Amino acid sequence: MNSSLNPTQRSAALASLASEEFDVLVIGGGINGVGIALDAASRGLTVALVESSDFASGTSSKSSKLIHGGLRYLEQYDFKLVREALHERELMVSTLSPHLVKPVSFLYPLQEKLKERTYVGAGMALYDALRGFKRALPWHKHLTQKRISEIAPSLRLDVVTGGYQYFDAQVDDARHTMSIARTAAKYGAVITTRTTCSELIMNGKKVVGAHIIDNETGDLIKVKAKSTIMAAGVWTDPLYAKFGVKPGYAVRMSKGAHIVVPGSAIKSETGVIIKTDISVLFIIPWGDKWIVGTTDTDYDESREEPLATSEDVTYIINQANRVLEPKLRRDQVIGVFAGLRPLVSTDPDSPTTKLSREHVVDSPTPGFVSIAGGKYTTYRVMAEDAVNEAINHLRKIVPDSVTETLAIVGAEGYSVLMNQIPRLAAQYSVSEETIEHLLNRYGSLLDEVLEPLKSNSKLSEQLMENLPYLKAEILYAVTHEGARSVDDVLSRRTRIAFEASDQGLSVLDEVANLIAGPLGWNAAAKKASMKVYKDLVDRQNDEFTNAKKSKAKVS
Repeated sequence: MNSSLNPTQRSAALASLASEEFDVLVIGGGINGVGIALDAASRGLTVALVESSDFASGTSSKSSKLIHGGLRYLEQYDFKLVREALHERELMVSTLSPHLVKPVSFLYPLQEKLKERTYVGAGMALYDALRGFKRALPWHKHLTQKRISEIAPSLRLDVVTGGYQYFDAQVDDARHTMSIARTAAKYGAVITTRTTCSELIMNGKKVVGAHIIDNETGDLIKVKAKSTIMAAGVWTDPLYAKFGVKPGYAVRMSKGAHIVVPGSAIKSETGVIIKTDISVLFIIPWGDKWIVGTTDTDYDESREEPLATSEDVTYIINQANRVLEPKLRRDQVIGVFAGLRPLVSTDPDSPTTKLSREHVVDSPTPGFVSIAGGKYTTYRVMAEDAVNEAINHLRKIVPDSVTETLAIVGAEGYSVLMNQIPRLAAQYSVSEETIEHLLNRYGSLLDEVLEPLKSNSKLSEQLMENLPYLKAEILYAVTHEGARSVDDVLSRRTRIAFEASDQGLSVLDEVANLIAGPLGWNAAAKKASMKVYKDLVDRQNDEFTNAKKSKAKVS
């Protein structure tokens, strides 16, 4: 089946919402929601997914971009969670999404020779051992101070006495989430964005569907469903209140902010992880740049738009500068982003809530299930748990989950195509670097991205001089990947919003012109979408300007 998400597909999906009865209705298009849609559809269930904004528009596009076991969870003796996350990491790197999830090495610097080396070394050995026999990534190794000075010249040798190198993996979280949505569509799920659930439809105490509003037209659609699963992240509490259903848990929000700096700011061949008083700080390679973060602060402001504040930027720079020389400077920061973690606390009086693996599956009323918490890395397990609970409301025999071996779109044949880069470059008259860039974003869907070049060779040009994105990718975002706005394209289909020093404002017109045709925009619609994005950038830049003016001292 076709995995394309575009205006034609959306119209057909809206018609299906109004006319069909579904086994499962999923509310939420973050990583958990799309994972649930794929799990249910691949078991043969009829599935619909509604998302009020864009795929991954909340937490799932603003993570640290890591697929990891969670080294720090070992200190909390949460071995089960670490083992499970490491298993999922290996699956993604080797089978499920090798074109998107890539190994990345990290250096854990030591600042004390004997006691710390023994303690951390034991943790590293356990981290490696917990992943079992299937190993896509190398073992950890101890490095001397001299070796560290060679591979990470930016680390301060007056405080770093040695270190351990170990491997985890990283991902473009927004692209990965969207690709899973496409995979769910491929297997029959009805997928829509810009569709908001306004209320649940009840038959007595049983939920039998929901009223959905098409945000673009204002139309109200009555969707019939035998079970409804809410995967709304930080929106869980307000939605429970809106629906008039008593939850078995509450979601507390924690903000995680990150900064992006140029590759030249830090000289290292590897990522770095350092312990802080409250958590850990990652210095993560991201193409020719570095992502540095994260914070972990309680948050009770707007869920709509968490911003990286003056204090966030100062904290991140100060923590990184404990081990870096030369020190990071505020004027080196290219971009920032901040996301909200949905942390769960359970209600002890609610026997319907099941707490497992740091996520919660709740079924407070017949026909309704919700899930929250957990880690991005374990999305597949969480989805399986949520669908297993929903099946209890269906009263029919449903096959077990098959997602452990189900590769997402673009994964099939990826390794073969990587061996054929010279041939593909000649075939499409683009550079080998361009082909490699595209394969690591689209995998075997590469030919779909480059198809329009046959009629318009200018689409092979880069959109921005210092970033690898082609104009063809901007067009593809709306013809195949469900993008509906300039913000969708610049913030999530590409990561120009935090990778470009001007956040992409210099190409705003060009992006809008490229996508206007397929989206059927007139001049007013194009102008409106551009304004929404520019206003978003202005608000974040105001925070950052305030940061520059603030009295917070960077040490």
